[in-house]
Amino acid sequence: MFKRIAMLVTLVFGSLALASCGINSVPTKEEAAKAQWANVEAALQRRSDVIPNLVAVVEAAAVSEENILTGVIEARSRATSINITTDDLSNPEEFQRFNQAQNQLTQALGQLRTIVEAYPQLQSNARFADLMVEIEQANNMINTEITRYNDAARDYNTEIRTFPSSIGANVIHGSEPLEYFQAAEGAEENPEVEFNNITGNG
Repeated sequence: MFKRIAMLVTLVFGSLALASCGINSVPTKEEAAKAQWANVEAALQRRSDVIPNLVAVVEAAAVSEENILTGVIEARSRATSINITTDDLSNPEEFQRFNQAQNQLTQALGQLRTIVEAYPQLQSNARFADLMVEIEQANNMINTEITRYNDAARDYNTEIRTFPSSIGANVIHGSEPLEYFQAAEGAEENPEVEFNNITGNG
């Protein structure tokens, strides 16, 4: 009888010890971060889907700034060609490539946004206005979901580095820290664009 009680006590304390070592909390926080990354990807996809329609409207308005439109198209192509899996969230090189491509697209869209100030026909185009609203909403959603992902990644990274969860993270799970999504410096600002070939405005 005494042995059974001792075994039960040992089992209980052993379970508590494992739990305190991150046996459950580490994978839980990792899955939460990876699930949030899916929301980031959905928001990025939403923006990407709007861009071809936006470019088509600008082209139809006879805007002569082809270099800006080409920049947007090429940046979108690069951004959509780099696929990142949840396994890559712990890969600094792959994540950095993805991060840079998305930031380049954001900057290209910033240049496109400046066109409206130089082309009155775009200012009066209802479809262009609607698409720009969609882009703005998508950007806001991207920023929100990225912030939530970074928070979840930070929560996970803190968990795997903090004692006693670090024991389970290193010994049992072999956990690697997740990368953070970072905007390029100045990405929140619209770059200045020189319009050297503007003709036929009015």
